[in-house]
Amino acid sequence: MDMLGSLAPYLAILFFVLLVIAYAIRILREYERGVIFTLGRFTGVKGPGLILLLPYVQQMVRVDLRTRVLDVPSQDVISHDNVSVRVSAVIYFRVIDAEKSTIQVEDFMMATSQLAQTTLRSVLGKHDLDEMLAERDRLNDDIQKILDSQTDAWGIKVATVEIKHVDINESMVRAIARQAEAERERRAKVINAEGEQQAAAKLLEAAEILARQPQAMQLRYLSTLNVIAGEKNSTIVFPFPMELVNLLTAKADK
Repeated sequence: MDMLGSLAPYLAILFFVLLVIAYAIRILREYERGVIFTLGRFTGVKGPGLILLLPYVQQMVRVDLRTRVLDVPSQDVISHDNVSVRVSAVIYFRVIDAEKSTIQVEDFMMATSQLAQTTLRSVLGKHDLDEMLAERDRLNDDIQKILDSQTDAWGIKVATVEIKHVDINESMVRAIARQAEAERERRAKVINAEGEQQAAAKLLEAAEILARQPQAMQLRYLSTLNVIAGEKNSTIVFPFPMELVNLLTAKADK
């Protein structure tokens, strides 16, 4: 008993030393940084590796520098042409300044999420539905630049913004389908009209060439008869020369 009593102070000192060492030693991974506060004041950023702290004098806040994925929930957006849609997106960002992300904002994840939602509604509300569906890359770049500039004060770098879904109601889907069908019909009519115009121009050019030599028209007649005969048709339509009609008409008038 006397021996245990004599060792008790040493055991207490050993326990206190081990407790101090456990509190003072910190190990940070390669992708982590430690924001150090001494008596409540910022004194620097350390890491990665072994970090030594003064017990009860210094505190450390761990900050992860890896890229984070933030899923922006579906937002109700009224487009510029007054169409109601639900839009969702995903954001890829990371911390580039551990000091700012700890000191300048309380919770940078929540702050970035709320800012992304409001920015998504604000940017998409300035564009028509057709632009949302056809120009996603440009809209992604616009949202990314706005978020990146506003989160720079928090030490956040927004790398990529991707619009995932643009959901519209069934009635609008049917209206878009009708619009697309009408557009295809319009293009078909335009192409057909352009073909008729080109064919008419070629026929006019051919007629002018044939008009220079009347004998060429007769050769064309014979060529057409040769083609018809080669197809083994039972009926052959022989073209009547208009020059002969004009000649007979002139004689009848006399």
